[in-house]
Amino acid sequence: MTQTTRLFAGALLIFSSVFVLGQPDVRGQSTFGSIVGTVRDASGAAIPEVSLRITNLHDNTVRTIVSGPAGEYRVPELAPGSYEVVAAKAGLGFSQVFTLTLAAGEQFRADFKPSAADPGLTPTVAEKLEAMEKRIELLEAELEKRNAQDQIANTAMRQPHGPLLATNSQAPNLPALPGTVAVAANATAAPDAPATPPPPPPDVLPKALSLPDPGPAVDNFTPFAYADFTWLNGSSRDKDEVLDTKFFTPEVRFDTEYMEDFNQPIDHTIVGATESFRSGEVQIEQASVGGDFHWDNVRGRILFMDGLFATTTPRNDASSATGAYPGNTGGVGQWDLQNAYKYVSEAYGGYHFNVQHGLNIDAGIFVSYIGLFSYYNFDNWTYQPSYVSSNTPWFFNGVRLQWFPTNKLKIEPWFINGWQSYAKFNGHPGLGGQLLWMPTEWFKLVANQYGFGEDNLGLPQTERIHTDDSIEIRFYNKPQNMGLSKIAMSLTADAGCQFGGGITCLGAPSRNKDTFIGWMAYNRYWFHKDLMAITLGGGEMSNWGRYLTLLPPIDGAWAATGSAYFPELPGQRAHMWDSTVTFQYMPKEYLTWWLETGYRHSDIPYFAGRGGVTPPGGNNGSPQYYTCMTGATAGTADLAAAQVACGGAGNVWFPDLRRSEVKLSAGVLVRF
Repeated sequence: MTQTTRLFAGALLIFSSVFVLGQPDVRGQSTFGSIVGTVRDASGAAIPEVSLRITNLHDNTVRTIVSGPAGEYRVPELAPGSYEVVAAKAGLGFSQVFTLTLAAGEQFRADFKPSAADPGLTPTVAEKLEAMEKRIELLEAELEKRNAQDQIANTAMRQPHGPLLATNSQAPNLPALPGTVAVAANATAAPDAPATPPPPPPDVLPKALSLPDPGPAVDNFTPFAYADFTWLNGSSRDKDEVLDTKFFTPEVRFDTEYMEDFNQPIDHTIVGATESFRSGEVQIEQASVGGDFHWDNVRGRILFMDGLFATTTPRNDASSATGAYPGNTGGVGQWDLQNAYKYVSEAYGGYHFNVQHGLNIDAGIFVSYIGLFSYYNFDNWTYQPSYVSSNTPWFFNGVRLQWFPTNKLKIEPWFINGWQSYAKFNGHPGLGGQLLWMPTEWFKLVANQYGFGEDNLGLPQTERIHTDDSIEIRFYNKPQNMGLSKIAMSLTADAGCQFGGGITCLGAPSRNKDTFIGWMAYNRYWFHKDLMAITLGGGEMSNWGRYLTLLPPIDGAWAATGSAYFPELPGQRAHMWDSTVTFQYMPKEYLTWWLETGYRHSDIPYFAGRGGVTPPGGNNGSPQYYTCMTGATAGTADLAAAQVACGGAGNVWFPDLRRSEVKLSAGVLVRF
């Protein structure tokens, strides 16, 4: 491809990336403020459908909403100033008030929760006084009427603190009790005064309870906040943050699992997966701490990552190689990028512009949206995703722009180092983007595009293009059902290829064909008020040239070294399919227990068998070469030469690779 053609393709890709999609990330702050919170009873249970009235104390403008199913509410786009927030619900008989001062860009949290001593919402002092004054007015009117008739009587009133006390000329002047009226001390009771008490005053409701019914509590400004999307695959099901401040929202994740590979590899090594690494052991897949920073439209996020993810994910990135390897002309410079980044899954900073429904510009490391599944297992319907998700990127290094023209659409172009790469491989970076469209609560469409990047170490003339497109549909939703409460499905299709430098997208494998095509589909069923869920699904991929097939870690091989035992050369076939059944038990919003079984199949030997993929005596440090039965390296990637170096054909060691694999897995996921 000529330089002119490459530049034209790059420009075309930049234009097309305006139609690309992903998960909403709109944590930037507006110059306006917002008020958020929950309404709960004394036991901590959520109170839905509570009326909330928000009054601007400067201009007396009023907004009314009602709390959602979990007692939550959010009032966005509020000008800086002083506000009164009144919460009340018919039947409780009381109201509660917050008075606050809201700064520019601030998110003020006002949680309504009565004390255990008062099971209802606590009345405000102002409202108590207002009700008392009206009762006093009624009493005074009645006393004036009786004085006109020369009849003075003490009248019993139904008050919270007891009846009104009778007095005579000898009685001392006592102070009036709260909720009572003191009668003049020199008053004389008429002996024939009628004993009929006056009619009781009409009920006086607090002001908040007499408000007109507000509209639904729907945020139609913040992108994707108008509905509940926690059912989506790849999205956290948390509805509330455990801790949220106007400056920082923390995030903590723990992922612990146990897996049993029925091939029983003696080195306990599981091959060809992004979530499955060790057999017969309890392992920590992920332990992460971090969160989101937000202040005055400046935004930032960091999530540190430890556990198996910290070393298994970077090994699939060859861009950080600094030395020369067989088939590669050399690395891409100095400094240890893998060690610099491997304990960080996300880290970026940026700025939020108040344009339409939001415009974010961020730079750093981002979790990828390609493949529909989240990098974090807590967010997913299954634990081990299919090949289309496993063999495509989990992260990007670069710059992204997130534009929200409406609250249901996101357009996100990318300028990145390359295809899941800490560094830029060759002459120019990659371009791409994402389009996310969720026009209603039950439907999601996401489209991801990538191209222009030269993403192969040692192949500077070879470029890559890829498209990844998914839909998710929820077609049954009865969250209060004790039986079946929800049903949803997802469908993903991927296609891509490499071209240039003697490699082609089309034609026979003998013409150095490098292509990828795949799909995956999942059906999920929730039960018992969404307490449990079962997910059935799987997928398939065909990857000529194996350029996206995960390299088995034979003798410690990783993406930059390659392996003599599993060459990844243009025209070589890799066709695989899989299926899984996953059960999840979710007793708490922040906790998931799971059990999963899966079957995987390949048309080439690929999965670890009983003999494992570790040579005798352990890794010898030269995974790019053949290994002798003694455990020593043969020093060559040519099999005939290796047989001579090892002292005969029978003296060359081979890993035990199989065409199929069955796993049974279980674990616990925690996310705060």
